[in-house]
Amino acid sequence: MKKLIKAANLVDIAEKIDQGKRLSLEDGLRLYKAPLLAVGYLANLMRERLHGRKTYYVYNQHINYSNECLNLCKFCAFGKPKGHPEGFTLTLEEIEQKIKARLKEPIKEIHIVGSVHPDLPFDYYVELIRRVKTLRPEAVIKAYTATEISHFADISGKTIEAVLKILKDAGLEVLPGGGAEIFAPRVRQEVCPRKLTAEKWLAIAKTAHRLGIKSNCTMLYGHIETYEERLQHLIALREAQDETRGFLCFIPLSFHPKNTKLSYLPGPTGVEDLKTMALSRLMLDNIPHIKAYWIMLTPKLAQVALNFGADDIDGTILEEKITHMAKAESPQCLTRTELEALIKEAGYEPVERDTFFREI
Repeated sequence: MKKLIKAANLVDIAEKIDQGKRLSLEDGLRLYKAPLLAVGYLANLMRERLHGRKTYYVYNQHINYSNECLNLCKFCAFGKPKGHPEGFTLTLEEIEQKIKARLKEPIKEIHIVGSVHPDLPFDYYVELIRRVKTLRPEAVIKAYTATEISHFADISGKTIEAVLKILKDAGLEVLPGGGAEIFAPRVRQEVCPRKLTAEKWLAIAKTAHRLGIKSNCTMLYGHIETYEERLQHLIALREAQDETRGFLCFIPLSFHPKNTKLSYLPGPTGVEDLKTMALSRLMLDNIPHIKAYWIMLTPKLAQVALNFGADDIDGTILEEKITHMAKAESPQCLTRTELEALIKEAGYEPVERDTFFREI
């Protein structure tokens, strides 16, 4: 491997990583152009330095409460206009039934995300959290992206801080990382012009962190963005983490073009998926965990990604709609046995966790 690093002209970058020095945008651009195995080797060194052979997973359940959306981003196959035949909005009673149907399972996390809904009042979202927490007091409630939080402030007339405090009092503990997409204004104007700005997304995340609400963070890659815009996105997250230390995990999200307004694009290749995973680990030196989200990558590629910087493979999932409406080829759920088998076959030690990465 040392010969590979030398042949790839990455000796100076390898030395920076070994010395714990921070990589620059220019370093990232060089790594994107470097051979895949060389980049993966460097990312795996950092991954094993942080986590050894441990690979985390969580027993979780996803609830997508609605896909009726005002934003209708070009990269999204999930969101539908109100009245669309494929649109849906769950009642609070229907959500309760989904939770009750799995009460016998040892679920440790309830992941709740939806849309920028045209009609639902703020009270719906508060009551949703309250009811789920009542039914699942032992589970961590991870709910509502920064996009949704911004919408709640708009419809309620409250500040972002007030909205977050109300939701926290109802039982919310962690925000998922969605809605970040790519921070570059050029890209956002083209693919999600109605969505909140990058600056507001980051401000909401930092406000949540200061209130004691941790969060994840993401990047949707493989559509119209450049390598430089990806790296600028990662650096913005790194700088926010320097300020608040509130991000638990970073999830690179592989774009699925089918059924979207960007269906003419090919989407990222497996090599690009693995290289972006590795770059994420190398650039985000202050975010402890990197997730190989098997729903988007497929279980097989997520398994390989464990050797390219990822130390988490997400979880059982239990009913995911967002990626599957873009014709994801992955299953809708995996059992604990299947997840552990994937991890062990890749040569790693499976560790069940909760949302805060506390080992179970």
